[in-house]
Amino acid sequence: MLFVAAVFAVIIMVIALTCWVKAPPDVAFILSGWRAKPRMLVGQGGVKVPLLERVDKLYLGQMTVDIRTQQSVPTNDFINVKVDAVAKVSVDDSEEARLLASKNFLNLNPEAIADQLRDSLEGNMREIVGTLSLKEISTNRDSFSEQVKAAAAQDMERLGIKVISCNIQNITDETGLITDLGADNTARIRKDASIAKALADRDVSVKQAEAMKEANDAQVKAELEIAQRQNELAIRKAELKRESDIKKAEADAAYAIQEQEQRKAIETATVDAEIAKANREEALRKQQVAVREQELAAEVQKKADAEKYNISKQAEAELSKRQRESEAKLYEQQRDAEAKKAQAEATKYAMEQEAAGITAKAQAEAEAIRLKGEAEAAAMDKKAEALKKYGKAAMAQMAIEILPKVAAEVAKPLGTIDKVTIFGGGANGSGMSAMTDNVPLVMAKTIQTIKEATGVDIAEIMRAESYDAKVTKNVNVTGMEKEEAREAVAAAALAGAAGK
Repeated sequence: MLFVAAVFAVIIMVIALTCWVKAPPDVAFILSGWRAKPRMLVGQGGVKVPLLERVDKLYLGQMTVDIRTQQSVPTNDFINVKVDAVAKVSVDDSEEARLLASKNFLNLNPEAIADQLRDSLEGNMREIVGTLSLKEISTNRDSFSEQVKAAAAQDMERLGIKVISCNIQNITDETGLITDLGADNTARIRKDASIAKALADRDVSVKQAEAMKEANDAQVKAELEIAQRQNELAIRKAELKRESDIKKAEADAAYAIQEQEQRKAIETATVDAEIAKANREEALRKQQVAVREQELAAEVQKKADAEKYNISKQAEAELSKRQRESEAKLYEQQRDAEAKKAQAEATKYAMEQEAAGITAKAQAEAEAIRLKGEAEAAAMDKKAEALKKYGKAAMAQMAIEILPKVAAEVAKPLGTIDKVTIFGGGANGSGMSAMTDNVPLVMAKTIQTIKEATGVDIAEIMRAESYDAKVTKNVNVTGMEKEEAREAVAAAALAGAAGK
């Protein structure tokens, strides 16, 4: 049973493979046989009845047909020509046209179909050549092609063929008339071109002449305008130069006046500045003297305070040291006493008494040191007050102390003199006296300068008898010898001058 089914399936497959046909788009499959009208398949498939139908093919694609007259064909004006053309043809799309084409071109390849159509197309072209003149054929090939196509279309339609296009490739004649016509046309064209060129050259010359004339007129006009403008420019320049000279002269005069005024103002400002500078320097000198006085007073006070503080600290340190020593000794004694407590109570009592005595002694010494420090501090305060009170005297003392150094420095140049040559004694004595008198004069000038700078007259203070020493400087020399009084007054005066 299965074998029968398999055989049946194989038979069906063989029939399907052998009976099914499929036509491509450019070929028509024509099925004919047991039917009155054949079937046509184009680009589709169909079933062929085995043994009852056959399949024939008809090519439907485009075909190229070369049309060439083998012999010369006379034109309408009796000129023999040969024509080469190419026509594009194919089977028409209608079913009737395809049936007509199948009766003539069935199972033929494109080249065979083109060969059968060539004679018919050549006859149509020869027919059209005879109706046209050589000039029409040569000059209007598109019209010639259309006429050949129209004439061939009628004959091709009876065969089921349509003419797609017809193009004329070449036209020749036996006598070379076409070449002569071309030469004639060339000559005529050259003649026309020469004439046109001559006319163009003439027009160009005329236009050039007119342009040159216009250019010359424009140049003359422009030169006249330039000359006129240059004349106006020269006049304007002269006017501007005159105005500029006037303005410059006025400006120079104004500048000179302004310069004088500025110079006067500068001189005035310079004098005012110098006066102001001198005033400022004077005020600065006074301020410096006052500041120096304050600095000296502050230094004296600060030194006294420092000495007082140092003495107090030294006393406290000494007292603290003695107390620590006493406490250390007491602690050692107590340790010894505790160690020997069992041996002797009497020794403990003696040691305690001795420790109390040492403590009392240390306290007494510390009190003495403290009192000494306070006394020294009070003495320093008194000294500071005395210095402040006798400021000028102290300054005078300082000045007197440095007078020998000043005299030494003044006389120092004399020590560098190796040899002295005296030419004349002068009006008042020998020349040597003039040189030796230089040192006293410099010293006197120095004392005078100190007086002018500080207001302290060292000479008067040294005398200690002047009104300034007794009243103004408030120097008390009671209980002193005369020489001691002078020194005290001078020291007080110098201290006061240094304070300023």
